[in-house]
Amino acid sequence: MSFQFLRTQLRASFIGLSIAAGVMLVSAGGVAATADDVIEVKVDQAKLVKFPALIATVVIGNPMIADVSLQPGGVVVVTGKGYGATNLIALNRRGEVLMDRVIQVAGPSDNVVTIYRGVNRESYSCAPACERRVTLGDGNEYFKTTLEQAGSLSSSAGGAAAKEN
Repeated sequence: MSFQFLRTQLRASFIGLSIAAGVMLVSAGGVAATADDVIEVKVDQAKLVKFPALIATVVIGNPMIADVSLQPGGVVVVTGKGYGATNLIALNRRGEVLMDRVIQVAGPSDNVVTIYRGVNRESYSCAPACERRVTLGDGNEYFKTTLEQAGSLSSSAGGAAAKEN
């Protein structure tokens, strides 16, 4: 065998492997979710997403991460409830899958200040002044106290409004 023959064979093998690797990468890319397939929403926030108008049923993989509400005309309200990722499947009236998308829920991106007191965590929204904010992952006592105060304020406001009417 000549050196030229070996070099030609190696080059042909390398080209064949490169093409095979490229085909595998393209195939794998078709399976992976693209940026257009991911619905990104912040925890405790809602986002409107337009889906095909033929949707009759929406299924959410993990309702602890996100909640969905189907509105007329294919509009879906996606609400972030917990950190992480889940999926959303949209079906037509015959049960056929029209869409399967990933929902990615991330933490708040606004001016949140987190204070750690030992192992207990407290969150404050600081825009422009710092006020208590209940955020998933806060310490139990802080979480309960803040929710109780907010509930008490809300029911007092509702009671006062009812008395005026």
